Parts: sequence; structure tokens; C-alpha cells
Amino acid sequence: MAARFANLRRISSLDPVTDHEEILRISAGLEFPWDYQKSLELALFRTYCVPTISGLLDRTGEFARRPQKRYDDTAILMAELVEHGYDSPRGREALRVVNRQHGRYDISNDDMLYVLSTFIYDPIEWISAYGWRPLTAVERLAAFHFYRAVGARMGIRDIPAGYDEFLAFKTAYERQHFVYAPSNRRIGQYTLDLFCSWYPSVARPVVSRAVVGMLDPLMVRAFGFAAPPAWVGAVGRRALRFRAFVVRHLPVRKVLKLTSTPNRTYPGYPRGYRPSDLGAISSTAR
Repeated sequence: MAARFANLRRISSLDPVTDHEEILRISAGLEFPWDYQKSLELALFRTYCVPTISGLLDRTGEFARRPQKRYDDTAILMAELVEHGYDSPRGREALRVVNRQHGRYDISNDDMLYVLSTFIYDPIEWISAYGWRPLTAVERLAAFHFYRAVGARMGIRDIPAGYDEFLAFKTAYERQHFVYAPSNRRIGQYTLDLFCSWYPSVARPVVSRAVVGMLDPLMVRAFGFAAPPAWVGAVGRRALRFRAFVVRHLPVRKVLKLTSTPNRTYPGYPRGYRPSDLGAISSTAR
């Protein structure tokens, strides 16, 4: 069992300020690749509870025309930053794509800041509840410093300097801006349909109810979804905790699972592709 914690021992030897890129690479690519993927899916889903965010996506028609491509572009660009570092050649290329797409729209700094916060705190919350082990303070701080650096390179202003301060901003922003709007419902439904499309058709009604059952009440109201019975969410959470128990007893992962995670738009990525081949549409552009 001691070998299972080899990556954790490496993380514990690093500094969350100066070594945040390496720490997040290990945490997201080796320790919790599935958890990071799922939590970031829900993090993006969460941002669509803000009408100014969902409204832009509704107007562009991106989710109606090609939701899978938009999802894959965003996921891969973020994976490029984590795997290679934001100042590496591929990382800078990925950031140019992101910034070019953001630059097409008049985006409020607060919306940009809020979306950035979800990339830090939503995975932390998910792994605290469903990870095979808790994230350490070093890992949590490394995620904060990593995405703070990414945000600075995206031109986002007034990024809080402290972990707790940024979390407080996120919490207050959601309380103020998570309100129902028809665009929330449309973009939320497109996203829910995308999640369901990854499963056989016979399972999709169950998947849909399970996903909504995992959302917090503030999100359910902002989307205008019908809340399923409480037991649906309870079963989903129990299943995730059982998965964590199983994963805890698996061998330690030694090969990064970031940009090499299979996707439906770019077969074999990253072989034959560059970040500049991608074209994510910002979830906050408006």
C-alpha cells in the first residue's frame, strides 16, 4: 500500500508557490485524472447558471450546432496548460487560442474572474467528497497559484491574492448571479443532452436524472430543472464513494492522463495536432 502514495510523497516535497505547475500536473494527471475531468465538466456546467454567460452561448448558437467540439476544445486546451505548463511553447500556443476567442467578445472582468475561480475550487470540492484520498493543503494551494498565473496571462484583472479571498468572491458571485433565465435553461439542456449522448440511448433518461440529482439546489433553480427525488442524488454520491474505495486500492498511476485522454472530435490527440488546431468558444464571452 505504501507504493500507492508515491506521488503524494513527491507532492509533499514540493512548494505550492514555486512548484505549482508540477504539483497540479501530478495531482490532475496521475492522482485524480477522472475526478478532475468530471469536476471540470460540472464546473463549466455551473457557469451556465449566470445569465450573462449563458446568454452569450445562446446567441452564438455554439451549443446548438456543435456542443461536443466546444467541449473537447475547452478540455484539451486546459489539459495542454496543465501538462506542458502555461509558459511552455504548447502552453503559450493554447493561451493564444483561448485569448483570441475571448477577444472576439465584450466580456466583463467579473465573469472571467468567476469562471477562473470554478477551475480552482470545483475540483477541490469534488475530490474532497469523492476522491480516493483528500487533497492536501499543498495541492489546493498549487491549484490556486496555477490558475491565478493562467488568469494573469489571460488579462484578467483584480485576481484575489489569497486562497480564501478568491473562494469568498466565488461564493458571493454565485449567490448574487445564479438566477433563472431562459438562456440558462437552453444552454443547461444542451449540456445535459451532451452528457447523456455519451451513453447508450436506453440509459440516457437515467443519466439525465442522475446528473440533475448531483447538482446543488441553487443550480437546479437557476437552470429551471425539475429536481428529482432526493434518493437519486444519494445513490449517485454513494456510487462515487464506492468508486473512490476501489481506486484507492489500484496501483499508482505512472503515465500522465491529460491531453492523451480520448475525445470524440480529435482522434488520437495529441498525435498530429497542435493547440492552434483547436478553437474553444469562451463560456464567458458575450
